[in-house]
Amino acid sequence: MKTNRIVFILLILWFVTAFLLGLSGAVSKLTPPQPQIILFILVITLLIFFNLVDTLKSWIMSINIKYLVAVHISRLVGIYFLVLYSRNLLPYDFAVKGGLGDIFIALTALILVIFISNDSSVNKKIYLLWNSIGFIDIVFVVLTAARIGLKNPQEISELFKLPLSLLPTFLVPIIIFTHIMIYIRLVRNK
Repeated sequence: MKTNRIVFILLILWFVTAFLLGLSGAVSKLTPPQPQIILFILVITLLIFFNLVDTLKSWIMSINIKYLVAVHISRLVGIYFLVLYSRNLLPYDFAVKGGLGDIFIALTALILVIFISNDSSVNKKIYLLWNSIGFIDIVFVVLTAARIGLKNPQEISELFKLPLSLLPTFLVPIIIFTHIMIYIRLVRNK
């Protein structure tokens, strides 16, 4: 129970820091590939903590895998991408392709959490398939944002203003990290 509390407090502190950075306008001054570099550093930092902090590793390896999958319900943010596309604030390649992929992953995560146990080999294969599709999708989204941003940073400037500035500074690193943790959990439990 103590580890749950510590993880929760650290996540809240991280969220508040990311929010304040977005509110200050610091994130909006970033141009690709800076957000992607920050995102990469945050993922690497999470992986280092996972490998160095035994209580964190034990906690992640012991919680129900459905909690890791449930994080991806947050990818319903893809709906907001579509709204911003309809207002000409995000480009099609990012908003529609990435948004629909995120919505699909979020809805299928919800289905997994509610209806699919992870205790049979068939269901583990379902989790593995979902995780693979979700990981490919998030990598696609990050790379698409970088590609578009390198050509014309103004096209994706909405991504670096609140509330979307929380994506590269908070949510996407957690999403990528949880995908990696799900792979580890599924491989170790075979």
